[in-house]
Amino acid sequence: MAIEFTKMHGLGNDYLFIDAEHCPVEDPSELARAMSHRHLGAGADGIILVLPGEGGADFAMRIFNADGSEAETCGNGIRCFAKYVFDRRMTHEKAFVILTGAGPNRVELATTDEGVVTSVRSNMGKPRFERSEIPMLGPPGRVIEEKLAIPGHTFVVTCVNIGNPHTVIFVDDAAAVPLAEIGPQLENHPSFPQRTNVEFVTVHDRDNIVMRIWERGSGITMASGSGSCGAALAAMLTGRINRRVNVHLVYGHLTVEWADDGFVYQEGPATEVYTGQWPDA
Repeated sequence: MAIEFTKMHGLGNDYLFIDAEHCPVEDPSELARAMSHRHLGAGADGIILVLPGEGGADFAMRIFNADGSEAETCGNGIRCFAKYVFDRRMTHEKAFVILTGAGPNRVELATTDEGVVTSVRSNMGKPRFERSEIPMLGPPGRVIEEKLAIPGHTFVVTCVNIGNPHTVIFVDDAAAVPLAEIGPQLENHPSFPQRTNVEFVTVHDRDNIVMRIWERGSGITMASGSGSCGAALAAMLTGRINRRVNVHLVYGHLTVEWADDGFVYQEGPATEVYTGQWPDA
C-alpha cells in the first residue's frame, strides 16, 4: 500500500509528514533517505512521523534527517506539525503539547477566519549551556567564544543545547560563508561526540540577526527553528542582542524570545505545499 505524505515547510526548511498511526513505517531511517533525496525522491530535509501522544502529551513526533539519522527536535518541524494536525481536525485545540525526543513542546496557534493555521508559537524548553550538556569534549564549564580549529581555519565558537546541539560562529557576512566546505567539518569535529548543528551569524543590531545553517544530518537548509534559537541564545549570552530578536533567514524571519520564565519561545509561519503518495516497496 502506498504511503500518503504531505510536504510542508517553515521558511523553506521542508519536511515530509506521515500519519504513522494509520500508516505505520517499518524503517523510517531508510524511508527518510529515499524520500528526502532531492533528485531521486520527493525532496526534503527529512521526514516527520505524526504519532499519538503519551504521558500527557496530545501528540508525538519523530524526526528523521535526510541522511536517516533521528533528530531530537526541530523548531520548523514543530510549527508545521501543529498546522498539520489542526488543519486536518485531528485536534480542535489552539494550544496543545507535542512530545519530541527532547521532551514536551507546547504550541499556540494563530489561525485565519477559515480556521487554517498561519503561524505558530512554540516553547522550545530551557536551554543548556554546560559543555557536557552540548555535548562537547573538554573541561567543565560553558563554551563561550572558545577557539575551535579545522584544517586551514580557526573559529571562535559559542555552543548551546536547545533540545539538540548548536555551535554558533559570529561573522561579518553570514551569507558569504562557504557552508558546503566548512559545515561538514564542524558538524563532524571530534570535539562533538553526537555531532553538531553549525550556525553562522551576523548581528545587524540588538533586535535583528542574520543566520545561515549547516544542519546536522541534512546539510545546508534554508532555515532552522532550533538553529535560530541556538543562534539567538549565543548572541544573548555574549551580550550582542536583546532577549527578544528577529532571526532573518533566506525566506523570511522567526522571532525568538528567551523569556523571564527561563524558557525559549520561537514564533513563525508554517506552510503546506502538497500531498502525495510514495510507493511502498
